[in-house]
Amino acid sequence: MSYPIPSKMWQRVSIVALLLLIPSVGIAILRQSATVAVPANQTPSSSTILPNHPDYQALQGLVKQYSCVVSIQNFGTLPITRIEFARVLNDCLNRINELAATDPKIVTQADMKTLQRLQSEFAPELAILKSSIDELDARNLNTPTQTTRERTLAESTRKTQPLPTVLPPSIPSRASVQDQLVSRPASPKLQAGSSIGRVAPQTETDSRFNTENYNRIKDNPFHRVGNDPLSTFSIDVDTASYSNVRRFITQGELPPKDAVRIEELINYFTYNYPQPKGDRPFSVTTEIAATPWNPQHKMVLVGLQGKRLESETLPPSNLVFLIDVSGSMDDPNKLPLVQQSLKLLVNKLRPEDRVSLVVYAGNAGLVLPATPGSQKSKILAAIDRLEAGGSTAGGQGIELAYKIAKQNFLKSGNNRVILATDGDFNVGVSSDADLTRLIEQKRDQGIFLTVLGFGTGNYKDGKMEQLADKGNGNYAYIDTLLEAKKVLVNDLRGTLFTIAKDVKIQVEFNPAKVQAYRLIGYENRLLQNQDFNDDKKDAGDIGAGHSVTALYEIIPTGTKSDVKLPEVDPLRYQRSGETASDTLGNELMQVKLRYKLPQDSTSQLITQTIQDDDLRTDQIPSTNLRFAAAVATFGMVLRDSEYKGNANYDLVMKLATQGKGEDQEGYRDEFIRLVEQSRGLITRTGSRE
Repeated sequence: MSYPIPSKMWQRVSIVALLLLIPSVGIAILRQSATVAVPANQTPSSSTILPNHPDYQALQGLVKQYSCVVSIQNFGTLPITRIEFARVLNDCLNRINELAATDPKIVTQADMKTLQRLQSEFAPELAILKSSIDELDARNLNTPTQTTRERTLAESTRKTQPLPTVLPPSIPSRASVQDQLVSRPASPKLQAGSSIGRVAPQTETDSRFNTENYNRIKDNPFHRVGNDPLSTFSIDVDTASYSNVRRFITQGELPPKDAVRIEELINYFTYNYPQPKGDRPFSVTTEIAATPWNPQHKMVLVGLQGKRLESETLPPSNLVFLIDVSGSMDDPNKLPLVQQSLKLLVNKLRPEDRVSLVVYAGNAGLVLPATPGSQKSKILAAIDRLEAGGSTAGGQGIELAYKIAKQNFLKSGNNRVILATDGDFNVGVSSDADLTRLIEQKRDQGIFLTVLGFGTGNYKDGKMEQLADKGNGNYAYIDTLLEAKKVLVNDLRGTLFTIAKDVKIQVEFNPAKVQAYRLIGYENRLLQNQDFNDDKKDAGDIGAGHSVTALYEIIPTGTKSDVKLPEVDPLRYQRSGETASDTLGNELMQVKLRYKLPQDSTSQLITQTIQDDDLRTDQIPSTNLRFAAAVATFGMVLRDSEYKGNANYDLVMKLATQGKGEDQEGYRDEFIRLVEQSRGLITRTGSRE
């Protein structure tokens, strides 16, 4: 017995069949369905915009120029609706505002005019995005009738910041770039879930695709001086953790605890330490103050300042760019940002410098043989030709890069491989251990390794940090073109030119003055006490002009602290604290440093003592100490450290404001804004307060 099929059902079956048989039609229909509901008084055109349209190409140029990470998939390759175009435009506006906040000159007048024109032409769609925030909150975004793409677009729209408004073409010459482009809300706090021009945090349904990796960090504990008076560690000038933490916060989420390496947060900033005197490659500065998060304790700062080198005294460089062009790098914040970053460095090359370019993806290859720095157009053209695709033969690429560096080795120069990658090696050298052994071998031959990390989602932080540490180099994470400028232009000498290697610090505390101590950060840089005098033991390196800061929290002898100290039976045969006090007077601690000059294999020793009366009740802490303490406090709050005491965001803001000092590049101002944004995220998540 047959039954008549209703005509509506036939229509649905026909549509489904059409979508299955003609994928391009299905995609077009789905793209059209992604438009946000239009208020009754708004009737913009619903036509799609093709990639060859002048407006599309203009916006795509802005995205590439300013490394805007957009929230619309396949932007640049497929047609998009006007509402999607507006979403990308908004992403780029927010990104450019962020860049302009640090460097007002970064946006050209031509680009400002383009932005104003696009804002004007797409004003109705921008208004819809703005008005949709409240409307979408009232809708049920998870109804079965909504497509996945519609829910994704709706959610990203709901997370959008209050949108910019168009200003008249005439702009006062003294107005800042961000004021010229946008009227922003008065409050500087990050709104919950806002994107700030970068990819919004992944939803729970996408979390399984996030394979970012961070090595576990366990906070350094307090040690009793009576049982363990020596603290030994390797210095660290890496800065990757800070810019990576910033990336998380500006995306609207708190970073994983293990992504927060406090020493890298502190050493992201320069400090006003004196230049070294004589032939020493660095100076040593010490200071004591009350611990801000636990006033019963004291805080000791040990600061190193590397000697600044003038351009005419810098040795020639033999640089090999090793670029990951595998499929995992095919995102706007990966290979395109790598290309823009390396161009900044190329523009600083001198005629005596040499550059080679090696890529790896499935197989490694030499794209550019050693080329003089005077042939910038040739080097830039080679960088422009790079495209992403294929698997990742990271080990093979490194082997070829070191081979090229060896062929062009400069005996009295700077020989360095610069690796740019997301760290997602999956083909090549059989194991990480083999890879690190290779890097150690080449390090001993005078070829150092600098690692530049890029991207999100599959970022392998732990692996890249390990490679840089073994390669006598530094490790930076580049999330924006401004960060690339900091690492490869502003800090170029420190990034590329090593003035002291295998730098170790050993501190001995006087038990008559110090009951217990804790090193803040440097958890993965700790050394055995006997390693201090072992010249074969690898340690950190200082670049020209670099400053390095380490902080200790100490509990004075006789102080009753609320911190639970490890219980260890008294030692029978050691000297008592009273006996030591008779011979050492008022010494609180002794700081010893060992280092080697870049071409030497034998270390040199620097010794300095710190007196207990260095801390006076009327002494005001320096801006160096207050700002370093602010950053350390911020790191402990983000990590929710068991030793954070009464640390909170208010304390961070107070210390940072008091210790801001001179801030020519605006990095400390940016830190203060980052703290404000984090405090806003705490309000939303209700954790890590």
